[in-house]
Amino acid sequence: MNYICCLCTKKAYKNVFTLHFLITKFALDCSFSKFILMKLLLFPIMLLYSMGVGIRNWLFDVGLLSSKKYDLPIISVGNITVGGTGKTPHTEYLLKLLSPIMKVAMLSRGYKRTTRGFILADESSDCDSIGDEPFQILQKYKENVVVAVDGNRCRGIENLLASDYGPELGAIVLDDAFQHRFVQPGISILLTDYNRLITSDRLLPIGNLREPASNRKRANIVIVTKCPETAQPIDYRLVTKTLSLYPYQNLYFSKYVYKELIPVFASDKTKRITKELILKEKYELLVFTGIVSQQHLIDYLHQYTSHLQAIEYPDHHFYTEDDLIAIENKFKSIERAKKIIITTEKDAARLVGNRLFPESVKEFIYMLPIEVTFLFDQEKLFNEQILGYVSKNKTNRSLFRK
Repeated sequence: MNYICCLCTKKAYKNVFTLHFLITKFALDCSFSKFILMKLLLFPIMLLYSMGVGIRNWLFDVGLLSSKKYDLPIISVGNITVGGTGKTPHTEYLLKLLSPIMKVAMLSRGYKRTTRGFILADESSDCDSIGDEPFQILQKYKENVVVAVDGNRCRGIENLLASDYGPELGAIVLDDAFQHRFVQPGISILLTDYNRLITSDRLLPIGNLREPASNRKRANIVIVTKCPETAQPIDYRLVTKTLSLYPYQNLYFSKYVYKELIPVFASDKTKRITKELILKEKYELLVFTGIVSQQHLIDYLHQYTSHLQAIEYPDHHFYTEDDLIAIENKFKSIERAKKIIITTEKDAARLVGNRLFPESVKEFIYMLPIEVTFLFDQEKLFNEQILGYVSKNKTNRSLFRK
């Protein structure tokens, strides 16, 4: 029964998500009246999808489908929105918090990888074998974090515990697992974008929600992400009221902090470029991304230069030879002498080791890392909640490093 439910849900979600993607693309090319008519025609599909999601959650709620508990702290990070809420930066925040004091693992499904089943990442792993986001984390935390992928989270956890790292593991962080209810995490963190709150959205295929916003009740922690610098205290009070959380839930607000530029292909030819240098010497930027939306990045870079061109690809896009040639030609067409290419960490992970990347532009491409920071001095409170949970639920494992 578990298998059939899981299989049906995956197929239904894939079909509805594909339909949602086509709707979004169609909306850019049609009149407002045609778009509204299309939404009305798709309303019955949304109702059927809602019914399927509702039945699945009901089966878990009444115990006909079971959630498994494990004897070590498990923290889930996820959303109920189609991408773009900042799961990877928030997962990295948790890993950065926990890894100095314990052996921690990150388990992901490895979206768009070419492999199947459980894989424990090692030095031979790449984007193809484990996915771009796990590979990004592996590159940054290879000394302190165990990275693994498995579409079946229960199997993934059990394989991690049975591995050589098992006896040392103090906690496991599950990436994008809010809807994976076969595992019962000790803390479930739900993310929602400040600019697209789940309470103001609709279900697929009309909206961006993978399940109703009312299911936020399953979260222990809700984080409103990508908060703008211009927001005022009254704006956050309105968001708090809109989300209307239960007393057992904690609400936090976070924003992105962009760090210094890092060369994607470091070499002797690579020049150190800072954002201040871009501003001072009036650099022209070519930005390309394969993320849900590049607008936040573009808005940020406009603070340093008005000379900016952008190329946008779909989320998790794997760059073909034609894509890379197009980027190279676009860059060469820029007449300004001072010019560089900027992309994201996630995109850079897909480029490292790509033999097709043009040699002529390698020295000019940089990635712009991001980190998460909490607003209103909430960082201490959040850290205490996470560390308190881990400490309280530690087992007889050798958790904390000596």
